[in-house]
Amino acid sequence: MSTRSGLLGRFGDTDDLALTLLDNMIWPILAVVVLGVLVFVPQTLGNLAAVQLLLWAAVPLGLLVLAESLCLLSGNFDLSIGSIAGFSAMFTGMLLGTCPSCWSVVSSPVLGFVIILSVGAAIGLTNGVMIAKFGLNPFLQTLAFLIVFQGAKTAMQTQPVTGLPTLYLMIGGTPNIAIAVLVVAFVLFGFFMRYTAFGQAVYAVGSDETSAREVGIDTDRLVIAVYTISGILAAVAGLMLTGFVGVVPPLIGEGLVFQAFAGAVIGGISLFGGRGRITGALGGVVLIQLVQSALNNSSAIGATQIQMINGFVLLGAILLYSTQTKLRSRILASGAV
Repeated sequence: MSTRSGLLGRFGDTDDLALTLLDNMIWPILAVVVLGVLVFVPQTLGNLAAVQLLLWAAVPLGLLVLAESLCLLSGNFDLSIGSIAGFSAMFTGMLLGTCPSCWSVVSSPVLGFVIILSVGAAIGLTNGVMIAKFGLNPFLQTLAFLIVFQGAKTAMQTQPVTGLPTLYLMIGGTPNIAIAVLVVAFVLFGFFMRYTAFGQAVYAVGSDETSAREVGIDTDRLVIAVYTISGILAAVAGLMLTGFVGVVPPLIGEGLVFQAFAGAVIGGISLFGGRGRITGALGGVVLIQLVQSALNNSSAIGATQIQMINGFVLLGAILLYSTQTKLRSRILASGAV
C-alpha cells in the first residue's frame, strides 16, 4: 500500500512539474529567441538604448495584449481593441489638435486624458452590454465595432493630426514613463487577477459560466466590467501610440488586434477561458515586439515581407497553443487513471 502511494505521489509530482512547465513555456521560448536575435541581428539588443527603444515600442501592444488577455480569461474575446485605440486617439486628437482640419475645441491636455479614456470606456461598455444583456456573439459584436470605428476614424481624418499639447504627448512620448505605465498595469492586473474576488470571478466565468452563475456570480455584470476595462486599456494604448509617434497617424491601431491575440496566446492565455497568467502575457508582449524589432533591423528582410512573417508568427502561436492544449490534456488524463 505504501509503495503504491509512493509511486502515485512521484507520478503526481512529475505531472505537476510538467503542467508548470507548460504554463510557463513562454520564458524558455523567449530565452531561445533572445539568443537567436543576439546571434543573427545583434543590433536589436546591442546596447541599453536599443533595449529601451524595444520596450518603449512594446508599450501600446502590451496594453492591448492585457486587454485581450482579460477578455480571453473571462471566456470572451475582443476583435475591436485596435479600432478602439485608433478611434479614441483620433477623436481626441481632432478635439485637441491645431492642424488645419482639426476641430480645436479643447485646449486642456488633462481634459484630453479624460476624453480619450471616456471614449474607450463607452465603447467597451457598449460591447459588454450588447454581449451580456442582448446575447450577441462576441465575435460578431466586436467584429462589427472593429469595422465601424475603423471606418469612423478614417471618416474623421485621412491626414496625421498634429499640434497636440506637449503634456498630452509626454506620457507616451517619454520612454521611462511609458515603460513604467506598462509595468505598473501588468503588476496591478496580475495582483487583482490572483488575489481579489473580481479576478477569481473572471477565472470562474471563463472556466464555466453556468457554474459561476449558480454560485452567485453576476456573470452579466462581470462581462460588462471586463469589456469596459478592455476599452479603457485600448484607449490608453491609443494615447501611448500618439505619444510614441508624436502625432495621430491615419492608420493608428490598425492590425494590432492580431498581434495582441498572438501575444496573449503565446503567453499561455487560453482561447477557451479560465486559464493563463498575466505574467505569461507580458512575456508574450516582449516576444512579439522582439521579433518585430529584429525583422525591422534585419537587412535580409524587406519591409514588404514583414507583414507576411507576422502572419507566420501568429500561425506559430496557434500551433503552439494547440500543442500545449493537447499535452495538457494527455497529462491530466494520465493522472486521472
